[in-house]
Amino acid sequence: MVRHLLRALGVEGRIKSPTYAVLETYNPKGFPIFHFDFYRFADPREWEDAGFRDVFGGAGLKLAEWPEQAAGLLPTADLSLSLRTLDQEIREVELTAATPKAQELYKLWQPQ
Repeated sequence: MVRHLLRALGVEGRIKSPTYAVLETYNPKGFPIFHFDFYRFADPREWEDAGFRDVFGGAGLKLAEWPEQAAGLLPTADLSLSLRTLDQEIREVELTAATPKAQELYKLWQPQ
């Protein structure tokens, strides 16, 4: 899903999973995008030790997979997506807009 989103945002070339590197960065058309994967974090403090507070405090889009692995340290997500497998063919997506900015954007996506 993230790969398709990055393509839609103009990222060209190879898009790697950040599972081992934890962070992959992109800058299509001068717009910074940071793709995190916290799956391998054993302790939420690893987020702090890695210096990610500065990245999250700066400009750009932050995409975080497995955010619960950095529980209590990540800032509130503007928009959260949860995927659930219903069967081999069907997935359910739940969107949660947690900030006023995200709620306004979410309204734009709603069918009229």
